[in-house]
Amino acid sequence: MNGCLFCALLEGKINANFVYQDDHIGAFRDTKPQAPVHILIIPRKHIAGLLDIEPDDHALIGQIFQVASRLAREQGIADSGFRVVVNSGADAGQSVFHLHYHLIGGRLMSWPPG
Repeated sequence: MNGCLFCALLEGKINANFVYQDDHIGAFRDTKPQAPVHILIIPRKHIAGLLDIEPDDHALIGQIFQVASRLAREQGIADSGFRVVVNSGADAGQSVFHLHYHLIGGRLMSWPPG
């Protein structure tokens, strides 16, 4: 989508520290990490947010969680625990309106977040 930061990253117009890529998903390190491991996992298809997921996207969303599990293992945080977070809307902290999942781990997390 024209003007979308994450679409530009996926298209290679902007550099990112990718840790995973396939035909449907890209994953890269967050530029302002909130934990030792903070990776953003995004679909190549532009979906603005959670409220924009359509029935045809269900397999893609499942693939995103499979990638999150794989990356948690590869990054060494699977056994100690991690979070997968989606912010939906400005009040929740969504600043880039391209659906993205935060894989966060490598430190003790508190509850409730935010």
